[in-house]
Amino acid sequence: MTAFITWYFIITLLGWLTFPLMHTLFPALADRGYTLARTAGLLIWGYVFWLFASLGIAQNDMGGILLALAVLVGISIFSIINRRSEVVNFLRSNLPLILTTEILFFIAFAFLAFVRSANPELTSTEKPMELAFINGILRSPTFPPQDPWLSGYGISYYYFGYVMTAMLARLSGIVGSMAHNLMTALIFALGALGAYGIVYNLLSTTDHGRQTTDRDERSDGEESPTVHRPLSTAYALLAPLFLLLVANFEALLEVLHRRGLFWVKNSITGEYTSVFWKWLDMKELSFAPLEPFQWEPDRYLWWWRASRVVQDYDMLGNHREAIDEFPFFSFLLGDLHPHVLAIPFSLLAIAVALNLFLGGFRGTIRIFGARLHISYAGFLFSALVIGGLAFLNTWDILVGATLIILAYVFARAREDGWRWDRLEDLFLLSLPLGILSVILYFPFYLGFSSQAGGILPNVMNPTRGAHLWVMWGTLLIPIFAYLIYSGVNFGAQESEVQELAPASKRKPNWKLGISLGLGFALLLWILSWAIGWVGSLIEKDFVFMFLSSQGMSASQFFNATTLRRLTYIGSLITLLAILIPSLAYLFADNHKLQIENPQVVNRQSSIVNQFTLLLLTLGTILVLVPDFVYLRDQFGYRINTIFKFYYQAWMLWSLVAAFATAYLFQNLRGLKDILFRILIGLVIFAGLLYPAFGLLNKTNDFKPTYGFTLDDFDRIRRENPDEAAAIDFLRTVPDGVIAEAVGDGYSGYARISAHTGLQTVIGWPGHEAQWRGTYEPQGSRRDDMTTLYTTARWEEAQAIIDRYDIRYIYIGTLEYISMPVNQEKFQLHLKPIFQQGGVVIYEVP
Repeated sequence: MTAFITWYFIITLLGWLTFPLMHTLFPALADRGYTLARTAGLLIWGYVFWLFASLGIAQNDMGGILLALAVLVGISIFSIINRRSEVVNFLRSNLPLILTTEILFFIAFAFLAFVRSANPELTSTEKPMELAFINGILRSPTFPPQDPWLSGYGISYYYFGYVMTAMLARLSGIVGSMAHNLMTALIFALGALGAYGIVYNLLSTTDHGRQTTDRDERSDGEESPTVHRPLSTAYALLAPLFLLLVANFEALLEVLHRRGLFWVKNSITGEYTSVFWKWLDMKELSFAPLEPFQWEPDRYLWWWRASRVVQDYDMLGNHREAIDEFPFFSFLLGDLHPHVLAIPFSLLAIAVALNLFLGGFRGTIRIFGARLHISYAGFLFSALVIGGLAFLNTWDILVGATLIILAYVFARAREDGWRWDRLEDLFLLSLPLGILSVILYFPFYLGFSSQAGGILPNVMNPTRGAHLWVMWGTLLIPIFAYLIYSGVNFGAQESEVQELAPASKRKPNWKLGISLGLGFALLLWILSWAIGWVGSLIEKDFVFMFLSSQGMSASQFFNATTLRRLTYIGSLITLLAILIPSLAYLFADNHKLQIENPQVVNRQSSIVNQFTLLLLTLGTILVLVPDFVYLRDQFGYRINTIFKFYYQAWMLWSLVAAFATAYLFQNLRGLKDILFRILIGLVIFAGLLYPAFGLLNKTNDFKPTYGFTLDDFDRIRRENPDEAAAIDFLRTVPDGVIAEAVGDGYSGYARISAHTGLQTVIGWPGHEAQWRGTYEPQGSRRDDMTTLYTTARWEEAQAIIDRYDIRYIYIGTLEYISMPVNQEKFQLHLKPIFQQGGVVIYEVP
């Protein structure tokens, strides 16, 4: 409880200290960046600390952390030297927003902290890896931090989020295992604030916020309006709901399946069969449920299936797992992986794009005679955010950078029309922005390698329409309702100013929408086959072996995969039904309107709907692309591309769904309003079945075995007190390489280095290869560790100790179980520095 309160006050204070800077940076947003201040503060603070420690300006200790905080405070103070009265006036005038923001942050933080305290285990999936990074960073005197699972090397991974976690752990004086769970809760809360702030700003910027206006006195003696937006403040809460709590339809299917619906019992054999469940084809749901039937799912790990909705098969019918994770699954699982850590910072990038889209960051930068229409501060902050995303979760830079650059181009088009100059704007911003984002984080790239290896075609695994709707249905329903309403009422947002801009002058550009939508899908299809053809020329043997494994010739493979894509055409039709109208509305035929009445183009309702359509379009592209191509990695198929692209698409589409729902709540009337509210109520109910049943299942009905705690190490103290005592001891010893048992990933191996931060010779070999793109740095380490423990010859063991500069040799239960340990040589030549029960630790002089 003390650690939770400490973190709450640290982050809240950080937000207040950062807000003056945000107020200056985000003049186009209704909340002036208040909802983003905590996330932005953590980003800037973490960046300055990491940079100073990487350049040797500061150490990775409390002094370095406080120095970085002082830099942030200094920047924030400098930003309001002449704006103090404006900040005070904003705070006084927006109390409902501020109170809602503070309450939302506390409730979200407390809620997930409570959930994690009921299920704090860090033993499954990749949580041990994440814990190892946190403790490895805490143990490193400088940056780049030492890789706890490959001695002699620094971390080759996007580790920025773990630096932030370690900062807060050191500042609050807690261990890494508790910091892991608190950071998970903090990311949830910051994600709630970020989503809330974006939709609040979208709703408040339209004329549909149902504002009430008072008059306040400005610092210059003039009056300025104080705008109260009660509906915007309330409806914006739909954003964290759709982003963080609403899940896909898989839990609804689990309920229907467990209840025995759509199953028919054979009166003779007693067996159950189902045409529906067989057609749906979702692994365990294809098998008949056990009797007696009930409403609550109780199959072992049933909630895991929600992240594996998409079913891929090769041409022989062999299953290939695809990952379609979404935010609440991540928080239920408890993984603090980079894609989770990046959530609030991706939302910050969206907010940067929105501010730019609405006319923020006004200024001029001249580069070699060319002119950028953006301020220096806006340009620098955009680069900081984009570069930060690459350091947090490299995949996210695709969305963040694209959205910011497109927001700039659209803002320029609104001012100057769609001309060839917009291409110039695109390159003039993207090139220097990309270069600066790399320069700002350059020390990270020096030690970073990746398994990514280009683009490969996906010609045999299009997503089935049924699976697409199971995965995305809770978001697609409000999105389609919004698109239909927008199509029927297009141009109505300008009806208030009919004398300036008759609605008839703005029409959806269906010709362009259809051309771009169908053209993009066709281009992807052609591209996938073109890449495959080029690959067949370059890697003939590999392609021949692949076709042989499928039992087909090249022509048979082409015919079979084409037939499969046409059979599974429902997914493509659904996505085109979103993409085409989105593009048609986005590029509405309004060129004359811009020339004749440029002030009308700035009508905020039209602009905000345009930005929403931009989010929708980008999200649709992210879902569409993995149906045709994927990024090459060690998995060898689209498993990771689906995972990363779908996750980012969920963030974009959930914001659109929240805005769409609020927008229609405010605009629909009569029977349409009633029917839509009932529909959305059912959708949200179905989407909340997953968190409701999932939390009860994962937490044992909130009855934890060892009581409520945020520190998983409490479990180890109870289950294995000898090992817990050894770990506590190792946390106090001088730094050095430790030897321990080596095993495969997703296991209990490398647990000593994970809990202490000491470098081990080799941790999870498969993961190390993923992080570095090769097994080469590992050499013979795994075999050498086995030899170290099992050989009877001291000379052979000593050679291995010298080779890897091993200081500590750990022998515990796992070492004895996994191999025949020969301890006699250690007893004869080394001194035990710890011994308790079945655990002994030797130190090399």
